[in-house]
Amino acid sequence: MSEALLPLGIDISKTDFHVALLKSAKRSKYEHFSNDTEGFRQLSQWLDQPGVGPVHACLEATSIYGHALALYPHQQGHQVSIVNPLRVKGYSKSQLSRTKSDRADAKLIAQFCRDLKPAPWQPSAVEVSQLQGYTRRLDALEHMLTEEKNRLQVTPQDFEADIVAHIQFLQGQVETVKKRLREHIQAHESLQSQQALLTSIVGVGESTAARVLAEIGSIEHFTSARQLAAFAGLTPQEHTSGTSVQGKTRLCKIGNRRLRKALYFPALTWWRRCPQARAFGERLLAAGKAKMQVIGALMHKLMRVIYGILKSGKPFDPGKLLPRSS
Repeated sequence: MSEALLPLGIDISKTDFHVALLKSAKRSKYEHFSNDTEGFRQLSQWLDQPGVGPVHACLEATSIYGHALALYPHQQGHQVSIVNPLRVKGYSKSQLSRTKSDRADAKLIAQFCRDLKPAPWQPSAVEVSQLQGYTRRLDALEHMLTEEKNRLQVTPQDFEADIVAHIQFLQGQVETVKKRLREHIQAHESLQSQQALLTSIVGVGESTAARVLAEIGSIEHFTSARQLAAFAGLTPQEHTSGTSVQGKTRLCKIGNRRLRKALYFPALTWWRRCPQARAFGERLLAAGKAKMQVIGALMHKLMRVIYGILKSGKPFDPGKLLPRSS
């Protein structure tokens, strides 16, 4: 972050957001706006005031709430970072922060931005943002469909017809979104070619490929396979200290849970059907690893394979990307 950029912390919620601008070590400027297009426009005007910009705006990744807001300062030429909330939480603990309010949270995020200088955020291409809209809508519909099917098993007979009707409606919605998702990918050559690359991996179907592409955005945002694995929360985390603490190594899980969810079942299929993946898994089992640890390691390996395929533009080659000696 350039020294000329003032740190701006943004604490965002469903209905509004608070901002804190650190003018100096002892001077801060505060404001709050509604979390809608009008509020975003007012923020843009506020940032245009003399003595305010340019800024390095920092906000937590909050699912659907943050990205729409982040576009406004980004389009004005300000630097924007979207960070994992757990990083801010860890920073808060290190500062022994006890005050909890929207204004205090915005200032804390600004201080985090000033001290840790998180990497700049780059918005995804329009077609990728639209792809993410389709995949996340599909996830929501399938979740509702599963809930209703489960509810049907225990509901009183008087309500069965209503639930059956709702299930049929949701099934229709799922098929509609799947159709629009396929059409969207077919309409964009880059998405179509990347999906074809990913489906060359044993166990990765079109649906998984679409979800992976939607959550990754652009592979160019990642400089290494390890960085992509960390983004997904698939890096191993040890829990040991001296001789008194000897916990198991497990996945960090500080990352994109949608990516982890998308890779779970493909990793199982990969283990069963890909000889190299099967050999890798068997070696881990023989070394005393628990089954869930092996699955986590396979998900991590699969994420690295995905990185290599998308970076190289070449389809899956088990001999090169997952050698038997891995």
